[in-house]
Amino acid sequence: MKLSIIIVNYNVKYFLEQCLHSVQKACVGLKTEIFVVDNNSVDGSNQMVRQKFPEVRLIANSINTGFAKANNQAIRESTGEYVLLLNPDTVVEEDTFRKVIAFMDENPKAGALGVKMIDGRGKFLPESKRGLPTPWVAFYKMSGLSSIFPKSKVFGRYHLGFLDENKISEVDVLAGAFMLLRKSALDKIGLLDEDFFMYGEDIDLSYRITRGGYQNYYFPDTRIIHYKGESTKKSSINYVFVFYNAMIIFAKKHFSPGHASTFSILIRIAIYIRAGLAVISQFIKKMFLPTVDFLLIYVGFYFLKEYWSENMAIQYPSQYMLLTVPAYILLWIISMFFSGGYDRPVQLRKVIRGILSGTLIILVVYALLPEEYRFSRALIIFGAVWASIVATSIRFLAGAFFPKHFALAGEAKKRLLIVANEEEGSRVLSLLKISDTSHNFIGFVKPLSSGNNGGQHAVVDFSKYFLGSEENLKDIVEVYSIDEIIFCGKDVSSIQIMNGMSMQTSRHIEYKIAPPESLFIIGSSSVDNPGELYVIDINSILRPVNKRNKRLFDILLSFFLLALSPMLLFLVRNPTGLLSNIVNTLLGKRSWVGYAPNENSTANLPQIRQGVISPADGLRQELDQETIGRLNSLYAKDYNVYKDLDLIRKSWRNLGSIRQG
Repeated sequence: MKLSIIIVNYNVKYFLEQCLHSVQKACVGLKTEIFVVDNNSVDGSNQMVRQKFPEVRLIANSINTGFAKANNQAIRESTGEYVLLLNPDTVVEEDTFRKVIAFMDENPKAGALGVKMIDGRGKFLPESKRGLPTPWVAFYKMSGLSSIFPKSKVFGRYHLGFLDENKISEVDVLAGAFMLLRKSALDKIGLLDEDFFMYGEDIDLSYRITRGGYQNYYFPDTRIIHYKGESTKKSSINYVFVFYNAMIIFAKKHFSPGHASTFSILIRIAIYIRAGLAVISQFIKKMFLPTVDFLLIYVGFYFLKEYWSENMAIQYPSQYMLLTVPAYILLWIISMFFSGGYDRPVQLRKVIRGILSGTLIILVVYALLPEEYRFSRALIIFGAVWASIVATSIRFLAGAFFPKHFALAGEAKKRLLIVANEEEGSRVLSLLKISDTSHNFIGFVKPLSSGNNGGQHAVVDFSKYFLGSEENLKDIVEVYSIDEIIFCGKDVSSIQIMNGMSMQTSRHIEYKIAPPESLFIIGSSSVDNPGELYVIDINSILRPVNKRNKRLFDILLSFFLLALSPMLLFLVRNPTGLLSNIVNTLLGKRSWVGYAPNENSTANLPQIRQGVISPADGLRQELDQETIGRLNSLYAKDYNVYKDLDLIRKSWRNLGSIRQG
């Protein structure tokens, strides 16, 4: 066996499928074996591998063992002369394996090799080549100095920014996203250190390879796409602390006690800097707009109160501006949140809807208060009008000055083209329409070296939307002001895709890939901007607004049932179970409505909380497993909160049911 490919997966089924498609193409003509080690994913990854890639050797762990241990499991079973550690959120070129094996064969002192990595926007990823994280190098990285001076031979040693990204070079450290290892070198130096759970194991292994008398090479003659960050879903703060612990483990293992102590001090200083910046950044991203809404509405309310008080000769107590008005504003903001007023892209109708909903709640509560606490119904109405003006104006201005982050929904339609032949291009276009994505489809571009692939199955007139061939892609992008390009993996090679992603244009282009025979389209540019993952078949229940509404429905219904529990305890079939379900739902352990028990059908569905009742309960009859599976799929695909309400109405006597899960 020439090559053993090992992919460790954790809850990135769609990326894994695309990765395996590209790996299969790159394996043609070579003696290879492919391992997928799954670290207890719950997104249906194992089922997907078994169904679509039966030749892959799947190792399904019952717990998340971490990156190092999972790789070691497969390495021990591998038989290849070379072992490739490959992330699931990658795409390789068709000739990648041939090129890297040829280089290793010609350079027997090469113990490990890494390749040129680009992100989902075609940009070079600097972690393709790295230096050894000595105390000062690690400090420059963690403090951000390496980002400020990337080309410096002093500050830029972590990513070796002073080395030409297009030239083969000896380097200290290779990235674990693509790490080709000589098996005989592994036999000499040992496997991955399992003390590292995530991050740092590639640094440790690279260092031990050089200590063992081998060399690490950066090999840019082939490329991979790395959807950076998708396999870990890391938040900035979590990444900082995990990376810190990994660096400390490395220092204690390889540095002298004095150097390890210095390393620890420098890293602790850097950790506080990075963590502080991460907290500030997250606050700005998540709380900036609600905070501005609150402050401006409050200021306007103050002047409204002063004007109304002076002209109507009404005196308001001091607690009115200290407690009552802030409570009004918080209700408006919370209502806007649940209405989707803080989602991207911005939809002004959701903002107005949220304020109207909040106003109705305020007026209902106001009517129930004692007379001495009813300060002014008119001010509530005027305040709601002012809140609407403020909230919409802020979003208009933000959209005008920061369109990338606050684009209005009506202006957010991207001009899109599809690179494909007739049949596959037509299929992908129909999937986009089904997914209800916001796009302005411009046309098709035909791939190079591809003939007519059977357009008789196309459901759109390809000739009507034909813009030209792939060799003119750059000109087409400029002429038609394209914002997004979808490459169809069935018709376009990985090499062609990466060439297209690397072309220089004046446009800010987003790139996506549609794998063959799949109902999803993947696009991602960086860890900070993961882009969009279009899951065409079953994604409705996971939309942010649906997740919020479902959780809000669970909470409100729980309080309603709790209030009625003295009566319901005599009516439901399991009174004790009802109280338990109320508590568990409020704690977020259960949902009032979930999937019907059906192991084969729920594994590939979006993961939601276990339900007290299910769509099957609403039919009140015995159903076969296939029918239950269809009901679960329909519930996930076409979810809305009114379905939950209707199911509760039909099955309210079963609200005390206890399901094991």
